[in-house]
Amino acid sequence: MAEQAEDGMVAAFRTNPERENELAPEQIQQPTRPAYQWVDITDEFTRACSELRLGELLRDSSFSLFEAMSAIEMMDPKMDAGMLCNQTKRKVLNFDQSIQAGSVKIKDLTYPELIGIMDATLACLVTWLEGHSLAQTVFTNLYLHNPYIIEDRYLKAFCICMLKIVDIIRDRVNRAGAFEEEDFQPVTYGFKMAAETSDVRAIGMMKEVEEELNRIIKNTRSKPGTQRDSDTELEHNLSVAVYNRIKFYRMFLTVLMSFSKEKCEGIPQAQRLLTQLIELVPAMTSELDLGIQAEGGGVTKTDYPTIMGFESLVNQRLLPPTFPRYTMIKSRKEALYYMEHQLLRRLQTVTFITEITSLHNMLEVFTEFSKTCPCVLSRSLLQLLFLPFSKKLFGIYSIVDSLKESIRNFIAPVALFPKSNLYSNPQAKEYVDAFLNKAVRPICTIFQITGHNRARQREKWTHILEELAALQEEADKVDSYLHNQLIKTEPTKVHLACFGTWVLYHTLYVMINYTLAGLELELYAPYEYHYIFWYLHEMLYAWMVSTLIRADSFLMEHEAQNDQQVKGRNNRKNKKKKRTKTLSREITLNQGHQQLFGGYHKALMGFQLDGRMKQAKFEFDNEEVRYSHRFAPFVHFVTPPMVHYSRYKEMNDPAKYNYERASTEMYGLACKHFHQAKTFYENIPNPNEEIQNLIKIAKTNFVVMKLLLSGHKKDSSEAPEFDFNSEKKVFRVGILASWVEKLFCFYSNWPDLLHLLEVATF
Repeated sequence: MAEQAEDGMVAAFRTNPERENELAPEQIQQPTRPAYQWVDITDEFTRACSELRLGELLRDSSFSLFEAMSAIEMMDPKMDAGMLCNQTKRKVLNFDQSIQAGSVKIKDLTYPELIGIMDATLACLVTWLEGHSLAQTVFTNLYLHNPYIIEDRYLKAFCICMLKIVDIIRDRVNRAGAFEEEDFQPVTYGFKMAAETSDVRAIGMMKEVEEELNRIIKNTRSKPGTQRDSDTELEHNLSVAVYNRIKFYRMFLTVLMSFSKEKCEGIPQAQRLLTQLIELVPAMTSELDLGIQAEGGGVTKTDYPTIMGFESLVNQRLLPPTFPRYTMIKSRKEALYYMEHQLLRRLQTVTFITEITSLHNMLEVFTEFSKTCPCVLSRSLLQLLFLPFSKKLFGIYSIVDSLKESIRNFIAPVALFPKSNLYSNPQAKEYVDAFLNKAVRPICTIFQITGHNRARQREKWTHILEELAALQEEADKVDSYLHNQLIKTEPTKVHLACFGTWVLYHTLYVMINYTLAGLELELYAPYEYHYIFWYLHEMLYAWMVSTLIRADSFLMEHEAQNDQQVKGRNNRKNKKKKRTKTLSREITLNQGHQQLFGGYHKALMGFQLDGRMKQAKFEFDNEEVRYSHRFAPFVHFVTPPMVHYSRYKEMNDPAKYNYERASTEMYGLACKHFHQAKTFYENIPNPNEEIQNLIKIAKTNFVVMKLLLSGHKKDSSEAPEFDFNSEKKVFRVGILASWVEKLFCFYSNWPDLLHLLEVATF
């Protein structure tokens, strides 16, 4: 090693003529050798290690766990992915070698072979969309390595179409930038994506073979008065199966191209084609058995059986040296289910976003779409549809104009209405425009964060909070200036905290999502729930309700002023004018959420007083450290102010409840909270499935608190169960995290609970 280093030093000097002139020749040719003094530390190291107790770890600052886990030993089968090729007993052949060996056909493929290849390729595509590499999924199909040498027209058209689909998906996901390394692997490993053929020509090739298959289907169809033989019937069924698949892939490619059109011009076509694609899936599912199936040995860590044209290890040496990652290709049935429910139906939802004109409502839809845990492709297409590269909403509307309209509909500030003197004031207009331009980035970032996977969103919410804190300061300055200008010309009107209230709403939205994400990801320990629920009840939702009520009062005041002007003019045409849409539904929903979390907090307080909650045994930190860590991102804000741990303890001092019936009182307060939550939810007109689930939660927990209030299992020290589990996924409206709609009950195997639920009345 030392000799190599010395040779490298000499070579480095010789490649630089200027340095050669600085040094004498003998210095270049005979560099000074370092004098090493090696010492054997084996015994000393062993003795030092023996002094460590079980579980202790000695770590040097220059070699952390990150470096330790990043170290890869080359040529080690357990660490080097490329070594998997040496563990299989069969010879791995590439496309050309397989053709020469006769194991792969490029012409005269039978219908079952075509069906099997198309279905297996779809399974590989779906596996790629779930985060695996192209080399280990799609490009295990050897036909995709060079489709131009394929002589079979059906297979050639399909392979080129599939490459186009992969290329468009990769491009769309890359452009949206809403993926993480665990979501998507865009690396192509040098494979060509049929660039010689245009997208339009690829669709044309699919249409040509589709028409040819259609003629075969017509010729083999049973005719009145005649009976088909078994061979003709089988040919008909097989040709229909191939036809359905050719049509499916052709329409899927067209849908992806439709999403790429400017100004959302392709959305009507995409909606029509998505409906047809969903209708095709059941037929394709029923035809899965018609294709050839994999035969051979069972699944191992290095290999799995495949059909003709597929080689699981053909690209293994293209992978970077890393820990071997076994790729489990989805079954064909699972792939079709994924396409229908995880992709096509989600894309249908994406197309409806263009019908929403308000940014406020749009954010609600984005949030609910994120809760369904959509795939990376549907998330990316939604982001690109909403804000394409033109930096205009849907490629049409100015973001600043959309923000103005959103603020008008939210709080109706005087400065944004043409009839106001502020609107025509050049300096006031300059202040407002400057504020709106600064608001573009953080508001758009909020939309973009909803496009990331649920696990990554929590970290991203913390970053946007810093930008919102700065925007809030700017909003306060603008509001103050506009108010001072307004009272000079229109003393009866005010402009107090209009823009600030709008920013505060989005700040609270982010804070709530950040806090609930910790519950969704199960980051909080049960002994932390009490201050998490308290903060949600006493601070975040309390501020949210107050903010919405303030904004709603501004809307009502603005409408009243307009009505007064109409009466003064006695204009009959305006008597039927559209009423201003208020925020009453959102206010009621958030009031219900606030009461629900209030019930959770009081219930936990009762459990603690009864000794039913396990107390934490802190060794390296304490409750104050954990509390400060959980709410650290909120420190930068003046509004709402951060409630520090000392203040929280003052408001929840256990000494206040040091009396005999303290826990009973807590259960009683929890009952009231759950009853109020249920009342708020029931007052929401046209309740959707989420609200109905929340009503059930409030009722259930009300009954449980009633049981505890009556002294049921008073002497039991059994810890309560927190049930966050539900397999039911619904499309929700609102800003409450998905986990809370699931049955959250404080009970432990009480046999009479179900009976009480049936007869419980409020």
